Amino acid sequence: MEEHLRSLTTELRNEKTMNIDSVNTMDIISAINKEDFKVAAAVQEVLPEIETAVEWACESLKKGGRLIYIGAGTSGRLGVLDAVECPPTFSTPPDRVLGIIAGGENAFVRAVEGAEDKEEFGENDLIDVALTANDTVIGIAASGRTPYVKGALRYARKVGAKAVALSCNNNASITKEADIGIEVVVGPEVLTGSTRMKAATAHKMVLNMISTATMIRLGKVYENLMVDVNVSNQKLKDRAVNIIETVTNADYDQALKTLEKANNQVKPAIVMIKTATDYEKAMELLEKADGDVRKAISIYED
Repeated sequence: MEEHLRSLTTELRNEKTMNIDSVNTMDIISAINKEDFKVAAAVQEVLPEIETAVEWACESLKKGGRLIYIGAGTSGRLGVLDAVECPPTFSTPPDRVLGIIAGGENAFVRAVEGAEDKEEFGENDLIDVALTANDTVIGIAASGRTPYVKGALRYARKVGAKAVALSCNNNASITKEADIGIEVVVGPEVLTGSTRMKAATAHKMVLNMISTATMIRLGKVYENLMVDVNVSNQKLKDRAVNIIETVTNADYDQALKTLEKANNQVKPAIVMIKTATDYEKAMELLEKADGDVRKAISIYED
């Protein structure tokens, strides 16, 4: 096992930072910055695999299924972080995009030793959320060898769910347990084995891509505006009014009043102004358009 660990790219020593303990602060952060530049390029190499993951996630959510991230340690935290941002950003129900971390919620703020070492723990956590064939599971492990994630992906395939392995090593073990592997090879870390750095940055970028592209495909974005934002506080209400003003050229008062008539929902408010209809008609148009604002307006115009 130790020999196998040493063979992983994420565990190799970075020749460019061998003397990082003997240089000044500017040299330290410059070295980190130079390594970080490699991350986006590595992500670009796996865009086709990310595209597949997005298509599967879209299909799952359209069928009433879920997008589920699962991982341990930093990888698990990144999945939880991406999942919890979906309800306020896109008004998704909290149970449609899930983040599961080995060791449970407490492991998000404090390491739970040994939680990642058993394959059955990953399987059991998916059983606990009643995984079905309609779901898409993304197992995250920088090393690509975490038993917890292996078990989760193996169980996902067993029940017929789509299984995606996200790692930072070529020919990762978890890829063999998945329908597709997203292997973002960012090279050795500035600090040997510290995958909370480049590997975590790469995975954050990939997860952002998957959730954002999925929500765009599901009609939760108009142009490049978050028209399905959940208006849960004053800041978000101000943002919602601004979005309506931007899209419709309405003044502040009209945008605010229409938003309130639309039960604080941005999409029907936009359709109401764009088509000069009431809330009920706007909702009817959106239903016909599967929630897509652009299509709803086009349906009315046709």
